[in-house]
Amino acid sequence: MKTEYFDSVWDAIELSKAEAANMKARADLMIAIQETVEGWHTTQAVSAKRLGLTQPRLNDLLRGRINKFSLDALLNHASHAGLSIKLEVVRPAA
Repeated sequence: MKTEYFDSVWDAIELSKAEAANMKARADLMIAIQETVEGWHTTQAVSAKRLGLTQPRLNDLLRGRINKFSLDALLNHASHAGLSIKLEVVRPAA
């Protein structure tokens, strides 16, 4: 039996590197938004309004239902949460 090692769980379960990168970015954004919302110490209804979401939609985000959110939507929600986004593009070593 051969043991494989991956940089992230997404590399192990997604079919392509592009899909894994998308899922990793979405997961990172969701976690950052979740931590920000928790720091507000408000109700989900108040937090949802602040993010421009419905309360059920915020609940999906807080529960980590990643497949319900596109990368684009999460970038917008992060911006509404007051987060700054920095994208880093790295070329493979030659």
